[in-house]
Amino acid sequence: MVDLTRRNLLASSAAAALGASVVGVASGDEVEEGDTPGAPSVQGSLKRFSTTAYGAEVTGPFVFEDGGLLYSLQHPSEENPEPFGRAAVGYFSGFSFAFDGSNDDFTEVGVPDTDAKQRAVRSASGDYEVLVQGGEPIDGGSERLGVTQTPDGTDISGENFAGTQYGGPATNPDCNQFVPTDDDGTEGYLFTNWENSPGNVSRVFISQDEDGEWSADPDDALNLANTDSLRELGGTRINCYGDLSPWGTMVSSEENYAHPRVSLTATVSDIVEADSGEGLVGACQFWNRPNPTEITDALGTYAEDGELGESWYPQGAFALSGVEFLAYYLGAERADQSGEDNLATTPIDDVYPNPYRYGYHVDFREPAADEPEAVKYWVMGRASWEAPDFQGDRKTVYGCSDGDSKGIYKFVADEPIPSYDDTDDIAGTLYAPKITNDAANASEAGERNSPAQTPLEVEWLELGHATNGEVAEWIADYDDVTQAEYLDAHAETDWREDPAAALREADLEVVRNGNQNYVTDAEIVEWASQYEADGPDGVDEELRRVPFIETRAAAKEIGASIEFNKAEGVDSVDDSQPGDFVYFGISEFNDDLANDEGDIQMDRVDGGVVYRAELERNYNVSTLEPVITGPDFTDSPRDADDALRNIDNVYTMRDGRVLCCEDGFGGPARSYPNDGLYVFQPNVLVDVDSVAVGNGGTGTATLTASSLPTGFAGARVTVSVTNPDVAAITGVSFPDALGLTESDISSDGSSVTVRMADTQNEVGAGGRDVEVATLTLRGRGTGTTDLAVEVEQMDDDSGSTIDAEAREGVLVTGPPPVAGSDAPTDPDGDGLFEDINGNGRLDYEDIQLLFDEFEGDSVRLNKSAYDFNDNGQLDFDDIVSLYEEVN
Repeated sequence: MVDLTRRNLLASSAAAALGASVVGVASGDEVEEGDTPGAPSVQGSLKRFSTTAYGAEVTGPFVFEDGGLLYSLQHPSEENPEPFGRAAVGYFSGFSFAFDGSNDDFTEVGVPDTDAKQRAVRSASGDYEVLVQGGEPIDGGSERLGVTQTPDGTDISGENFAGTQYGGPATNPDCNQFVPTDDDGTEGYLFTNWENSPGNVSRVFISQDEDGEWSADPDDALNLANTDSLRELGGTRINCYGDLSPWGTMVSSEENYAHPRVSLTATVSDIVEADSGEGLVGACQFWNRPNPTEITDALGTYAEDGELGESWYPQGAFALSGVEFLAYYLGAERADQSGEDNLATTPIDDVYPNPYRYGYHVDFREPAADEPEAVKYWVMGRASWEAPDFQGDRKTVYGCSDGDSKGIYKFVADEPIPSYDDTDDIAGTLYAPKITNDAANASEAGERNSPAQTPLEVEWLELGHATNGEVAEWIADYDDVTQAEYLDAHAETDWREDPAAALREADLEVVRNGNQNYVTDAEIVEWASQYEADGPDGVDEELRRVPFIETRAAAKEIGASIEFNKAEGVDSVDDSQPGDFVYFGISEFNDDLANDEGDIQMDRVDGGVVYRAELERNYNVSTLEPVITGPDFTDSPRDADDALRNIDNVYTMRDGRVLCCEDGFGGPARSYPNDGLYVFQPNVLVDVDSVAVGNGGTGTATLTASSLPTGFAGARVTVSVTNPDVAAITGVSFPDALGLTESDISSDGSSVTVRMADTQNEVGAGGRDVEVATLTLRGRGTGTTDLAVEVEQMDDDSGSTIDAEAREGVLVTGPPPVAGSDAPTDPDGDGLFEDINGNGRLDYEDIQLLFDEFEGDSVRLNKSAYDFNDNGQLDFDDIVSLYEEVN
């Protein structure tokens, strides 16, 4: 999400232009003249389904089982006519997606070119009907929807408490996930995030009548923040997007913008080397400062007085708003706030939120219980999480962190997450990204490439391994730190005698030497030093906490590519499988992505980029491929009006199409200020399997098509073996669903052309990995060859051409028999031939045979087949590595 400070500035600049053709304004620092190739562009088709009411983002899309759609109306302008002047969640009456893989199932809505159009939620297919609105009475009037309360039941709002608050209560509904309670999916619980601090997640019972209309029951509604389960964890803050887990629960993400301990591109090492954090320190170092939001002004005063050489904005300082209100949520006594502008004159010294309790994914187990159980996944790392994406293996989770110079992260559990009886026992490994391809780096590529034309190659750096319970214990060590501790630890003056002098002393000490109440700079640097020397498992026990509760700082120290700017979306189809796509939305491709530092140095596209990554066999992703590129903000409205601008939430439907939400209200380039919801229809992708076969043996590779739209008529495709000395194509078979088929294999087996016609309309529309042919291949000689794919023609029922992309596979032909007549095999399909004796499995006999024949030609001449330690050569450690696989 865009931060509210920036949004308010943009809103005020655009307000006067309502009803006219307007172009938003951005500062000169944000926009550079230029024309980035491919901005805007789409690898597929993009169609606008809806525009939202003035002042609002499009957030929280959800598609019901029958194809119905809802989304949140987040912080609209109060000047909009009812019902569009208050935060709400609504659905589109009279419309449902057909799940046919084609955007032909709805009519595109036009641009909002009048005041009336800009003040409403619009769609050309269906009418937006409000289900619930923020602040309305629930549970018999004892609470208000989306409003967090103190333990004694007092609403936490500016009317009841003095101080700062992150967004007005119940004004920022975001993520929506529906958990059905019947088999037809016509009734159940709607979970909604409220992006405030203190944060909240509501649960409302909704049901659908025979006419397809939905209604909500406010008396059967809960604010989950006000339940004991979540309050015992410390509550939550800035709940942004989330995910519906594979086990059917709402997972809410905390977008804790205030977590950076270093600003922008800085590292903790920079502070240590400079012997001061001046100009470098981020917001979290001032978390427990009295009146924490005043730190930026204070730094300016200290610079004016000559006590600092410069002033700066600690990254994330705006999100320190609401921290005092979070203390009141936890039961703190009200501080004396009789000072100027309602500032506190005394620190909170009884109960105060622990910063390491915020910035996690929160799972609401037993979603239909009287009070669902809240579980925080501490072990998945701490960030300003926009969203998680849980994969179909129930072990792998991708997450994106919003804001400047942030990361996308991966977590892999040891076992499926729901299989752990005790969530404290959930164990796994946390990873940070490293972008490795030279094309992404201007200093390496010799030029600054366009993000629209340059994939990002990713390696994942292991940060550490832990259990959820271990991280919870580490976090608990900081539970008793209050605002008084900030003054006691960092000031010589007794704050009880001279609070202003003590605060100044404490601020300057924290700037120079860090906040000693929490993890120290020295601990982070020492962790990184031990990591570099001995790996993530070789660090001292007391330092293992560092990458889990100081995730961003730790990742920066070991050279991870923590450079993404506003990573605001990540999603894949439910129950994702290898071969499916994960979509990552980067709202703005600028700043650290387009500067002269780091691993990513490319052209600037302020309108953002959507990447697509294919899940590999082990649910890893290694290539981020740009599929949607937004406009340059120097583009004309003609180019920008229909382009996707500043991607926010992404939602992948089961037919492979992707809902793309915008968060660019009032920004430059367009003739109108409203955000919209677009539907991305990807090009058809024709792919052939990668396969390993034995020398002289045979194997099969499936030719598949994904994202086929309704009306697929037929195609002609050629697959070629680029190195015929390695393998030959010897046969083809087709699925019964295809009515007419034909194949033509070349005389030398180097290629085959297949033709097919879907005469019975049996091929599943929108399906993933739809089989269209299976090739039989025979290994001719040890080595590797590409399987190249060319889509020569693909048509729909009307005779029109279907846009299609081709992807090649890789075929590895293994070595000849090491002993006897059976050739080695590759049981796990990774291109290495672990089954040395050819009996179809890996066992101790394989280790013994490899050891016995290690000097023989059958091994020495086929090193790529037996390089089990992946160091590019044959050595005795390959035998040890194979032995470890058996164990």
